[in-house]
Amino acid sequence: MEKYLICISFCLISGLMMSRIAKKFALPAVTAYLVTGLLLGPFCIGNLNITGIGFSTFERVKELDILSQTALGFIAFAIGNEFRLSQLKTMGKQAITIGILQAVLTSFVVDVVLIGLHLTNPQIISLPAAIILGAIASATAPAATLMVVKQYKAEGPLTKLLLLVVAIDDAVGLILFSASFGVAKAIEYGSFSITAIVLEPILEIILSLLLGSLIGYALYLIEKFFHSKSKRLSISVAFVMLAVGASMLKFEIGSIKFGFSLLLVCMMTGTVFCNICDFSEELMGRVDTWTSPLNVLFFVISGAELDLNIFKNPTMLMIGIIFIISRTLGKCYGSNISCHMSKCSKNVTKYLGITLLPQAGVALGMAHTASILGDGATIRNVVLFSVLVYELIGPVLTKFALTKAGEINPEGKTNARNAANANA
Repeated sequence: MEKYLICISFCLISGLMMSRIAKKFALPAVTAYLVTGLLLGPFCIGNLNITGIGFSTFERVKELDILSQTALGFIAFAIGNEFRLSQLKTMGKQAITIGILQAVLTSFVVDVVLIGLHLTNPQIISLPAAIILGAIASATAPAATLMVVKQYKAEGPLTKLLLLVVAIDDAVGLILFSASFGVAKAIEYGSFSITAIVLEPILEIILSLLLGSLIGYALYLIEKFFHSKSKRLSISVAFVMLAVGASMLKFEIGSIKFGFSLLLVCMMTGTVFCNICDFSEELMGRVDTWTSPLNVLFFVISGAELDLNIFKNPTMLMIGIIFIISRTLGKCYGSNISCHMSKCSKNVTKYLGITLLPQAGVALGMAHTASILGDGATIRNVVLFSVLVYELIGPVLTKFALTKAGEINPEGKTNARNAANANA
Protein backbone atom coordinates (compact mmCIF):
# COMPACT_ATOMS: atom_id res chain seq x y z
CA MET A 1 0.00 0.00 0.00
CA GLU A 2 2.86 2.40 0.79
CA LYS A 3 4.14 1.94 -2.78
CA TYR A 4 0.84 3.24 -4.18
CA LEU A 5 0.81 6.24 -1.84
CA ILE A 6 4.39 7.17 -2.75
CA CYS A 7 3.63 6.71 -6.45
CA ILE A 8 0.46 8.84 -6.29
CA SER A 9 2.22 11.63 -4.40
CA PHE A 10 5.17 11.54 -6.82
CA CYS A 11 2.76 11.76 -9.79
CA LEU A 12 1.02 14.78 -8.25
CA ILE A 13 4.20 16.63 -7.38
CA SER A 14 5.85 15.89 -10.73
CA GLY A 15 2.77 16.92 -12.71
CA LEU A 16 2.41 20.20 -10.84
CA MET A 17 6.11 21.04 -11.18
CA MET A 18 5.97 20.27 -14.90
CA SER A 19 3.01 22.66 -15.24
CA ARG A 20 5.29 25.49 -14.03
CA ILE A 21 7.70 24.70 -16.86
CA ALA A 22 4.82 24.49 -19.37
CA LYS A 23 3.58 27.91 -18.28
CA LYS A 24 6.85 29.50 -19.40
CA PHE A 25 6.13 28.18 -22.91
CA ALA A 26 2.45 29.25 -22.75
CA LEU A 27 1.34 25.59 -22.88
CA PRO A 28 -1.83 24.35 -21.10
CA ALA A 29 -1.32 22.51 -17.80
CA VAL A 30 -3.07 19.46 -19.30
CA THR A 31 -0.23 19.01 -21.79
CA ALA A 32 2.29 19.22 -18.93
CA TYR A 33 0.46 16.51 -16.96
CA LEU A 34 0.34 14.21 -19.99
CA VAL A 35 4.05 14.69 -20.71
CA THR A 36 4.77 13.99 -17.03
CA GLY A 37 2.87 10.72 -17.29
CA LEU A 38 4.75 9.81 -20.45
CA LEU A 39 8.06 10.43 -18.65
CA LEU A 40 6.97 8.39 -15.62
CA GLY A 41 5.71 5.55 -17.83
CA PRO A 42 7.36 2.25 -18.83
CA PHE A 43 9.42 3.87 -21.63
CA CYS A 44 11.32 6.34 -19.46
CA ILE A 45 11.68 6.71 -15.67
CA GLY A 46 9.39 3.74 -15.02
CA ASN A 47 11.87 1.53 -16.86
CA LEU A 48 14.38 2.17 -14.06
CA ASN A 49 12.07 0.10 -11.80
CA ILE A 50 12.53 2.30 -8.73
CA THR A 51 9.89 1.55 -6.08
CA GLY A 52 7.21 4.23 -5.93
CA ILE A 53 8.67 6.32 -8.74
CA GLY A 54 6.99 5.85 -12.07
CA PHE A 55 5.30 2.84 -13.67
CA SER A 56 7.50 -0.08 -14.71
CA THR A 57 4.72 -1.76 -16.75
CA PHE A 58 1.33 -0.90 -18.21
CA GLU A 59 -0.18 -3.33 -15.68
CA ARG A 60 1.07 -0.99 -12.93
CA VAL A 61 -0.69 1.90 -14.61
CA LYS A 62 -3.94 -0.09 -14.83
CA GLU A 63 -3.81 -0.69 -11.08
CA LEU A 64 -4.71 2.99 -10.61
CA ASP A 65 -7.57 2.78 -13.10
CA ILE A 66 -10.17 3.39 -10.36
CA LEU A 67 -8.67 6.86 -9.83
CA SER A 68 -8.98 7.62 -13.55
CA GLN A 69 -12.59 6.43 -13.65
CA THR A 70 -13.47 8.49 -10.58
CA ALA A 71 -11.83 11.60 -12.03
CA LEU A 72 -13.69 11.09 -15.30
CA GLY A 73 -16.92 10.86 -13.32
CA PHE A 74 -16.30 14.23 -11.65
CA ILE A 75 -15.38 15.76 -15.02
CA ALA A 76 -18.64 14.48 -16.53
CA PHE A 77 -20.56 15.75 -13.47
CA ALA A 78 -19.06 19.22 -14.05
CA ILE A 79 -20.00 19.14 -17.74
CA GLY A 80 -23.57 18.20 -16.73
CA ASN A 81 -23.66 21.46 -14.80
CA GLU A 82 -23.47 23.28 -18.15
CA PHE A 83 -26.87 21.89 -19.19
CA ARG A 84 -28.87 24.50 -17.33
CA LEU A 85 -32.34 25.17 -18.72
CA SER A 86 -31.49 28.84 -19.26
CA GLN A 87 -28.57 27.78 -21.45
CA LEU A 88 -30.51 25.09 -23.27
CA LYS A 89 -33.23 27.58 -24.21
CA THR A 90 -30.70 29.76 -26.03
CA MET A 91 -28.24 27.17 -27.39
CA GLY A 92 -29.90 23.76 -27.01
CA LYS A 93 -31.10 23.41 -30.61
CA GLN A 94 -27.74 24.51 -32.01
CA ALA A 95 -25.84 22.15 -29.69
CA ILE A 96 -27.98 19.13 -30.60
CA THR A 97 -27.77 19.82 -34.35
CA ILE A 98 -23.99 20.36 -34.28
CA GLY A 99 -23.32 17.55 -31.81
CA ILE A 100 -25.09 14.97 -33.97
CA LEU A 101 -24.13 16.22 -37.43
CA GLN A 102 -20.39 16.77 -36.87
CA ALA A 103 -20.03 13.33 -35.24
CA VAL A 104 -21.87 11.58 -38.10
CA LEU A 105 -19.92 13.47 -40.78
CA THR A 106 -16.60 12.71 -39.07
CA SER A 107 -17.46 9.02 -38.93
CA PHE A 108 -18.51 9.11 -42.59
CA VAL A 109 -15.28 10.81 -43.78
CA VAL A 110 -13.02 8.38 -41.89
CA ASP A 111 -15.08 5.39 -43.05
CA VAL A 112 -14.84 6.47 -46.71
CA VAL A 113 -11.07 6.99 -46.49
CA LEU A 114 -10.28 3.76 -44.61
CA ILE A 115 -12.70 1.61 -46.63
CA GLY A 116 -11.04 3.05 -49.74
CA LEU A 117 -7.66 2.03 -48.27
CA HIS A 118 -9.03 -1.49 -47.68
CA LEU A 119 -10.33 -1.80 -51.24
CA THR A 120 -6.96 -0.78 -52.72
CA ASN A 121 -4.80 -2.66 -50.15
CA PRO A 122 -6.86 -5.37 -48.37
CA GLN A 123 -3.74 -6.70 -46.64
CA ILE A 124 -3.15 -3.41 -44.77
CA ILE A 125 -6.53 -3.05 -43.05
CA SER A 126 -9.63 -5.26 -42.92
CA LEU A 127 -13.14 -3.99 -43.70
CA PRO A 128 -14.41 -4.53 -40.10
CA ALA A 129 -11.45 -2.54 -38.73
CA ALA A 130 -12.09 0.31 -41.18
CA ILE A 131 -15.76 0.48 -40.16
CA ILE A 132 -14.94 0.42 -36.43
CA LEU A 133 -12.27 3.13 -36.72
CA GLY A 134 -14.77 5.36 -38.52
CA ALA A 135 -17.11 5.15 -35.53
CA ILE A 136 -14.33 5.66 -32.98
CA ALA A 137 -13.29 8.83 -34.86
CA SER A 138 -16.53 10.53 -33.78
CA ALA A 139 -15.59 10.44 -30.07
CA THR A 140 -14.20 13.57 -28.42
CA ALA A 141 -12.45 13.69 -25.03
CA PRO A 142 -14.38 15.97 -22.64
CA ALA A 143 -11.70 15.93 -19.94
CA ALA A 144 -8.93 17.81 -21.77
CA THR A 145 -11.40 20.35 -23.15
CA LEU A 146 -12.92 21.10 -19.75
CA MET A 147 -9.51 21.42 -18.10
CA VAL A 148 -8.36 24.02 -20.65
CA VAL A 149 -11.61 25.95 -20.19
CA LYS A 150 -11.17 25.93 -16.41
CA GLN A 151 -7.46 26.77 -16.41
CA TYR A 152 -7.90 29.86 -18.55
CA LYS A 153 -11.41 30.66 -17.28
CA ALA A 154 -12.68 30.86 -20.85
CA GLU A 155 -16.04 32.56 -21.25
CA GLY A 156 -18.15 33.24 -24.33
CA PRO A 157 -20.49 31.71 -26.92
CA LEU A 158 -17.89 29.29 -28.30
CA THR A 159 -17.03 27.97 -24.83
CA LYS A 160 -20.68 27.53 -23.86
CA LEU A 161 -21.54 25.75 -27.11
CA LEU A 162 -18.38 23.62 -26.95
CA LEU A 163 -19.21 22.13 -23.55
CA LEU A 164 -22.74 21.26 -24.68
CA VAL A 165 -21.53 19.74 -27.98
CA VAL A 166 -18.83 17.64 -26.26
CA ALA A 167 -21.44 16.09 -23.98
CA ILE A 168 -23.85 15.32 -26.87
CA ASP A 169 -20.94 14.02 -28.96
CA ASP A 170 -20.34 11.16 -26.52
CA ALA A 171 -23.94 9.95 -26.72
CA VAL A 172 -23.85 10.05 -30.54
CA GLY A 173 -20.44 8.35 -30.58
CA LEU A 174 -21.80 5.54 -28.41
CA ILE A 175 -24.65 4.87 -30.86
CA LEU A 176 -22.36 5.03 -33.90
CA PHE A 177 -19.84 2.68 -32.32
CA SER A 178 -22.44 0.15 -31.18
CA ALA A 179 -24.05 0.05 -34.62
CA SER A 180 -20.67 -0.17 -36.40
CA PHE A 181 -19.45 -2.87 -34.02
CA GLY A 182 -22.54 -4.93 -34.79
CA VAL A 183 -21.98 -4.53 -38.54
CA ALA A 184 -18.26 -5.39 -38.18
CA LYS A 185 -19.09 -8.57 -36.24
CA ALA A 186 -21.71 -9.50 -38.86
CA ILE A 187 -19.10 -9.16 -41.63
CA GLU A 188 -16.45 -11.11 -39.72
CA TYR A 189 -18.58 -13.89 -38.20
CA GLY A 190 -21.39 -13.98 -40.75
CA SER A 191 -24.13 -13.38 -38.15
CA PHE A 192 -26.36 -10.29 -37.98
CA SER A 193 -27.91 -9.20 -34.66
CA ILE A 194 -30.44 -6.36 -34.58
CA THR A 195 -30.26 -6.53 -30.78
CA ALA A 196 -26.52 -5.73 -30.68
CA ILE A 197 -26.70 -3.09 -33.43
CA VAL A 198 -29.82 -1.16 -32.40
CA LEU A 199 -31.44 -2.28 -29.16
CA GLU A 200 -28.46 -2.52 -26.78
CA PRO A 201 -26.92 0.92 -27.52
CA ILE A 202 -30.32 2.64 -27.25
CA LEU A 203 -31.02 0.82 -23.97
CA GLU A 204 -27.59 1.83 -22.65
CA ILE A 205 -28.29 5.50 -23.31
CA ILE A 206 -31.82 5.40 -21.87
CA LEU A 207 -30.74 3.46 -18.77
CA SER A 208 -27.77 5.79 -18.24
CA LEU A 209 -29.97 8.88 -18.42
CA LEU A 210 -32.53 7.33 -16.04
CA LEU A 211 -29.88 6.23 -13.53
CA GLY A 212 -28.20 9.64 -13.66
CA SER A 213 -31.56 11.38 -13.16
CA LEU A 214 -32.36 9.25 -10.10
CA ILE A 215 -28.96 9.86 -8.53
CA GLY A 216 -29.14 13.59 -9.28
CA TYR A 217 -32.60 13.87 -7.69
CA ALA A 218 -31.52 11.78 -4.68
CA LEU A 219 -28.50 14.07 -4.25
CA TYR A 220 -30.82 17.10 -4.16
CA LEU A 221 -33.10 15.47 -1.54
CA ILE A 222 -30.19 14.48 0.71
CA GLU A 223 -28.43 17.86 0.38
CA LYS A 224 -31.50 19.59 1.88
CA PHE A 225 -30.85 17.87 5.22
CA PHE A 226 -27.51 19.68 5.57
CA HIS A 227 -26.67 23.37 5.85
CA SER A 228 -22.93 23.17 6.49
CA LYS A 229 -20.92 23.83 3.31
CA SER A 230 -18.41 21.12 4.20
CA LYS A 231 -21.14 18.49 4.75
CA ARG A 232 -22.87 19.45 1.49
CA LEU A 233 -19.54 19.08 -0.29
CA SER A 234 -19.00 15.65 1.28
CA ILE A 235 -22.46 14.47 0.22
CA SER A 236 -21.85 15.70 -3.35
CA VAL A 237 -18.55 13.84 -3.55
CA ALA A 238 -20.18 10.67 -2.17
CA PHE A 239 -22.99 10.78 -4.76
CA VAL A 240 -20.63 11.31 -7.70
CA MET A 241 -18.63 8.29 -6.50
CA LEU A 242 -21.93 6.39 -6.25
CA ALA A 243 -22.72 7.36 -9.85
CA VAL A 244 -19.29 6.18 -11.01
CA GLY A 245 -19.63 2.84 -9.22
CA ALA A 246 -23.22 2.24 -10.35
CA SER A 247 -22.31 3.01 -13.98
CA MET A 248 -19.83 0.12 -13.96
CA LEU A 249 -22.57 -2.45 -13.27
CA LYS A 250 -23.48 -4.83 -16.11
CA PHE A 251 -26.12 -7.53 -16.32
CA GLU A 252 -27.95 -9.72 -18.81
CA ILE A 253 -31.60 -10.63 -19.27
CA GLY A 254 -31.91 -13.43 -21.77
CA SER A 255 -29.75 -12.57 -24.77
CA ILE A 256 -29.84 -8.80 -24.11
CA LYS A 257 -26.84 -7.21 -22.38
CA PHE A 258 -27.51 -4.20 -20.17
CA GLY A 259 -24.89 -1.66 -19.18
CA PHE A 260 -24.36 2.02 -18.47
CA SER A 261 -22.15 4.78 -19.81
CA LEU A 262 -20.08 6.37 -17.02
CA LEU A 263 -20.00 9.70 -18.85
CA LEU A 264 -23.75 9.84 -19.48
CA VAL A 265 -24.69 8.75 -15.94
CA CYS A 266 -22.47 11.36 -14.30
CA MET A 267 -23.42 14.09 -16.81
CA MET A 268 -27.12 13.46 -16.14
CA THR A 269 -26.51 13.48 -12.39
CA GLY A 270 -24.95 16.94 -12.71
CA THR A 271 -27.66 18.17 -15.11
CA VAL A 272 -30.60 17.18 -12.90
CA PHE A 273 -28.96 18.42 -9.73
CA CYS A 274 -27.98 21.83 -11.13
CA ASN A 275 -31.47 22.44 -12.53
CA ILE A 276 -33.46 21.69 -9.37
CA CYS A 277 -31.06 22.87 -6.64
CA ASP A 278 -30.91 26.62 -6.01
CA PHE A 279 -27.45 26.49 -4.40
CA SER A 280 -25.90 24.14 -6.97
CA GLU A 281 -23.62 26.72 -8.60
CA GLU A 282 -21.78 27.53 -5.38
CA LEU A 283 -21.53 23.84 -4.52
CA MET A 284 -20.15 22.97 -7.97
CA GLY A 285 -17.37 25.48 -7.43
CA ARG A 286 -16.44 23.74 -4.18
CA VAL A 287 -16.52 20.31 -5.83
CA ASP A 288 -14.18 21.59 -8.57
CA THR A 289 -11.71 22.75 -5.92
CA TRP A 290 -11.84 19.40 -4.12
CA THR A 291 -11.27 17.42 -7.31
CA SER A 292 -8.29 19.44 -8.62
CA PRO A 293 -5.66 16.91 -7.39
CA LEU A 294 -7.76 14.07 -8.81
CA ASN A 295 -7.81 15.76 -12.22
CA VAL A 296 -4.02 16.13 -12.17
CA LEU A 297 -3.67 12.42 -11.42
CA PHE A 298 -6.12 11.56 -14.21
CA PHE A 299 -3.97 13.20 -16.86
CA VAL A 300 -0.66 11.96 -15.46
CA ILE A 301 -2.02 8.40 -15.47
CA SER A 302 -3.42 8.95 -18.98
CA GLY A 303 0.04 10.04 -20.12
CA ALA A 304 1.62 6.94 -18.58
CA GLU A 305 -0.82 4.77 -20.57
CA LEU A 306 0.45 6.09 -23.92
CA ASP A 307 2.25 3.26 -25.71
CA LEU A 308 5.31 4.33 -27.73
CA ASN A 309 5.67 0.85 -29.25
CA ILE A 310 3.45 2.09 -32.06
CA PHE A 311 6.45 3.87 -33.57
CA LYS A 312 8.09 0.50 -34.26
CA ASN A 313 5.45 -0.49 -36.82
CA PRO A 314 5.55 1.55 -40.09
CA THR A 315 2.22 0.13 -41.31
CA MET A 316 0.43 1.15 -38.11
CA LEU A 317 2.05 4.58 -38.34
CA MET A 318 0.78 5.01 -41.88
CA ILE A 319 -2.79 3.96 -40.97
CA GLY A 320 -2.59 6.15 -37.86
CA ILE A 321 -1.54 9.21 -39.86
CA ILE A 322 -4.33 8.60 -42.40
CA PHE A 323 -6.80 8.21 -39.51
CA ILE A 324 -5.65 11.45 -37.84
CA ILE A 325 -5.77 13.49 -41.07
CA SER A 326 -9.20 12.20 -42.10
CA ARG A 327 -10.63 12.61 -38.56
CA THR A 328 -9.28 16.16 -38.33
CA LEU A 329 -10.86 17.04 -41.68
CA GLY A 330 -14.12 15.39 -40.62
CA LYS A 331 -14.29 17.29 -37.31
CA CYS A 332 -13.36 20.66 -38.83
CA TYR A 333 -15.55 20.48 -41.93
CA GLY A 334 -18.36 18.68 -40.08
CA SER A 335 -18.44 21.41 -37.44
CA ASN A 336 -18.22 24.12 -40.09
CA ILE A 337 -21.14 22.71 -42.08
CA SER A 338 -23.32 22.12 -39.00
CA CYS A 339 -22.51 25.61 -37.64
CA HIS A 340 -23.54 27.20 -40.93
CA MET A 341 -26.79 25.21 -40.83
CA SER A 342 -27.41 26.36 -37.25
CA LYS A 343 -26.59 30.00 -38.10
CA CYS A 344 -23.77 30.26 -35.54
CA SER A 345 -21.55 33.33 -35.29
CA LYS A 346 -18.42 33.62 -37.45
CA ASN A 347 -16.04 32.87 -34.56
CA VAL A 348 -17.95 29.78 -33.46
CA THR A 349 -18.14 28.47 -37.03
CA LYS A 350 -14.43 29.06 -37.62
CA TYR A 351 -12.99 27.62 -34.41
CA LEU A 352 -15.39 24.99 -32.99
CA GLY A 353 -13.97 22.12 -35.06
CA ILE A 354 -10.44 22.67 -33.68
CA THR A 355 -11.69 22.43 -30.09
CA LEU A 356 -13.30 19.03 -30.79
CA LEU A 357 -10.04 17.28 -31.75
CA PRO A 358 -8.89 15.93 -28.31
CA GLN A 359 -9.47 12.18 -28.01
CA ALA A 360 -8.72 9.83 -25.11
CA GLY A 361 -10.54 7.51 -22.70
CA VAL A 362 -13.80 7.01 -24.60
CA ALA A 363 -11.94 6.09 -27.80
CA LEU A 364 -9.64 3.71 -25.91
CA GLY A 365 -12.66 2.05 -24.30
CA MET A 366 -14.23 1.52 -27.73
CA ALA A 367 -10.94 0.09 -29.06
CA HIS A 368 -10.79 -2.31 -26.10
CA THR A 369 -14.34 -3.53 -26.85
CA ALA A 370 -13.40 -4.07 -30.53
CA SER A 371 -10.26 -6.06 -29.61
CA ILE A 372 -12.22 -9.34 -29.99
CA LEU A 373 -12.28 -8.85 -33.77
CA GLY A 374 -9.63 -10.52 -35.92
CA ASP A 375 -8.04 -7.15 -36.70
CA GLY A 376 -8.50 -5.91 -33.13
CA ALA A 377 -4.76 -5.27 -32.68
CA THR A 378 -4.78 -2.88 -35.65
CA ILE A 379 -7.73 -0.97 -34.19
CA ARG A 380 -6.06 -0.71 -30.78
CA ASN A 381 -2.70 0.44 -32.16
CA VAL A 382 -4.21 3.06 -34.47
CA VAL A 383 -6.33 4.47 -31.63
CA LEU A 384 -3.32 4.46 -29.28
CA PHE A 385 -1.33 6.44 -31.85
CA SER A 386 -4.15 8.95 -32.42
CA VAL A 387 -4.65 9.38 -28.66
CA LEU A 388 -0.91 9.99 -28.23
CA VAL A 389 -0.99 12.74 -30.88
CA TYR A 390 -4.35 14.29 -29.99
CA GLU A 391 -3.77 14.31 -26.24
CA LEU A 392 -0.45 16.12 -26.60
CA ILE A 393 -1.51 18.70 -29.19
CA GLY A 394 -5.28 18.80 -28.57
CA PRO A 395 -5.18 21.00 -25.44
CA VAL A 396 -2.79 23.41 -27.19
CA LEU A 397 -5.13 23.66 -30.19
CA THR A 398 -8.14 24.16 -27.90
CA LYS A 399 -6.37 27.01 -26.14
CA PHE A 400 -5.37 28.50 -29.51
CA ALA A 401 -8.96 28.36 -30.83
CA LEU A 402 -10.50 29.87 -27.69
CA THR A 403 -7.87 32.62 -27.65
CA LYS A 404 -8.46 33.46 -31.32
CA ALA A 405 -12.19 33.56 -30.62
CA GLY A 406 -11.53 36.18 -27.95
CA GLU A 407 -12.68 33.99 -25.05
CA ILE A 408 -9.27 33.63 -23.39
CA ASN A 409 -7.02 36.53 -22.54
CA PRO A 410 -3.74 36.04 -24.49
CA GLU A 411 -1.74 35.86 -21.25
CA GLY A 412 -4.24 33.46 -19.70
CA LYS A 413 -4.38 35.55 -16.51
CA THR A 414 -7.86 37.02 -16.74
CA ASN A 415 -11.03 35.74 -18.32
CA ALA A 416 -13.34 37.36 -20.77
CA ARG A 417 -16.03 37.81 -18.12
CA ASN A 418 -13.70 39.79 -15.84
CA ALA A 419 -12.53 41.89 -18.77
CA ALA A 420 -16.12 42.71 -19.65
CA ASN A 421 -16.86 43.70 -16.05
CA ALA A 422 -13.78 45.91 -15.96
CA ASN A 423 -14.89 47.72 -19.10
CA ALA A 424 -18.46 48.17 -17.86
